[in-house]
Amino acid sequence: MKRTLSLFLSLSILGSSLSLAETILLKNGNRLEGDLLKRSEKQLFLDVGFDVLNIPSEAVSEIVEAGVVEEAAVFEEELVSTTPSGKSLFSKQSNGKTRYVKENAEIAGEAVVQIGTPSGLGSGFVIHPDGYVITNNHVIAGEHKITVMIFKQTKRELEKIQKKNVKILATSPVLDLALLKIEGEENPNFVYVPVEATGGVRSGQSVFAIGSPLGLGRSVSQGIVSVRNRVISGGLFYIQHTAEINSGNSGGPLFNLQGEVVGVLNMKMVSAGVEGLGFAIPASLLRLFLENQDAYAFDPRNPNAGFRYLDPPGATPELDDVPVETGPAEDAAVTSES
Repeated sequence: MKRTLSLFLSLSILGSSLSLAETILLKNGNRLEGDLLKRSEKQLFLDVGFDVLNIPSEAVSEIVEAGVVEEAAVFEEELVSTTPSGKSLFSKQSNGKTRYVKENAEIAGEAVVQIGTPSGLGSGFVIHPDGYVITNNHVIAGEHKITVMIFKQTKRELEKIQKKNVKILATSPVLDLALLKIEGEENPNFVYVPVEATGGVRSGQSVFAIGSPLGLGRSVSQGIVSVRNRVISGGLFYIQHTAEINSGNSGGPLFNLQGEVVGVLNMKMVSAGVEGLGFAIPASLLRLFLENQDAYAFDPRNPNAGFRYLDPPGATPELDDVPVETGPAEDAAVTSES
């Protein structure tokens, strides 16, 4: 405490101005709160209560004054269409703000849905206010009776709203992605989430998942990106992450701290002693799927249109001793499907 007080006094003597409870947003997605004692071109000093931190200016993304972060938690950024025609089914944020996971979950939670079929449960998320929903192909493969459960939080209670009029628009067994549409709504205005559009996910970056593991809806788990482009057999690459996922998370979103979807959860490594090896389809492949949805248009009469189940890719050669087991979404004991 003497060290903090001494530095505080010395910086005050040098004429630095003080402001209370600033929030320092770092470029790696983390944030720090405290009293900003001094700032220069190369560094800044932040009093966090038990110590004074010396933070390089190049590591700082933004400095938010007292009271602004709380307002940002409920502020909806402008969502911009990703195509000049304005017909894109997904949007990006024009000025996304870094938030705590709790704040992000409150904002995005209603857009994350539970997908139900006669054979099991999965997850998904709304990408357009008209009711367009993304999930995994393996969640709905071979099914024609699909329901979407929305968790709507009102002032007094949580409402579970089940939508039964759901249509499959596009699906790809290779990418393990499917586009659904909630139909029959007179004035659709669903809560939706933006898709990350810059490809800026980095190793070590904080991420979190929302979904329905084992049917437990609205479950939130947090982790980091282990590898941003892990190549699995089959040629596709995935985001490897440490957020805890289980059967029923399949098709759910992996978010960054700006509340953008950076990946679609679809599998994990399952074996004794294996921990924290989850995989998500990156947003770049999701955008490719949506921008070319006519190529993946669903036709139940065509056996090559995604009607049949396709196992997810197996392990890479160096992971051959860690088997990737697959199975139906409801079989939590052996499935690698997330």
